[in-house]
Amino acid sequence: MPIRLKKLIGTILLVALVVIYALIASAVAVTRLAAYGPTAHFLFFLLSGLLWVLPAMAIIKWLILEPPAKH
Repeated sequence: MPIRLKKLIGTILLVALVVIYALIASAVAVTRLAAYGPTAHFLFFLLSGLLWVLPAMAIIKWLILEPPAKH
């Protein structure tokens, strides 16, 4: 796969991940956390704010992998 195409796909995937993840996290916060106090809100947003990094790291790792050498 050409490197430019790979970077384009990775960029689109990262943007889509952030947008979809933010929408899901916000929906969960609105529907599930309404009755809880500020500590629960803080912990939820702390955890959900850090959790998106895991799939983003996988996408970035795929982006920086070198293509196999051609013999």
